[in-house]
Amino acid sequence: MTESGYVPHLYPISVKGVVVRDGRVLLLKNERGEWELPGGRIEPGETPEECLAREIAEETQWPVTIGAILDSGMNSIREAERTVLIVTYGCYPDTAAEPVLSHEHKEIGLFREDKIARLTMPDGYKRSITTWFSRLRAAEVV
Repeated sequence: MTESGYVPHLYPISVKGVVVRDGRVLLLKNERGEWELPGGRIEPGETPEECLAREIAEETQWPVTIGAILDSGMNSIREAERTVLIVTYGCYPDTAAEPVLSHEHKEIGLFREDKIARLTMPDGYKRSITTWFSRLRAAEVV
């Protein structure tokens, strides 16, 4: 608390990756039945990019190259009664293997862009997916 009585809010930070291969985005289904992007919390001594590469490899066994930051925003998780700051990055897969489901999630899937709007997931993730698909398309034109 400061002299004025102000108490700052502290929010956990989670980094997430939008990984697209062959026109499909990699998603994981969590314990709440929502689809989400792979990723997680930064550990001491890690950069956000190192964290994201580690988390994606742990959750899917996919090695990735981390690209640009796509978006950031607050995500309220009602069941856990908390709010998390999410930062999303565009990622490039460094494998041709199929993704492998870890114990952390219920399901794994690869989805075409036109299927994303109907999936149960936070709007911020949908926005990040749309942004990465747009950037990937723009890069092909150049």
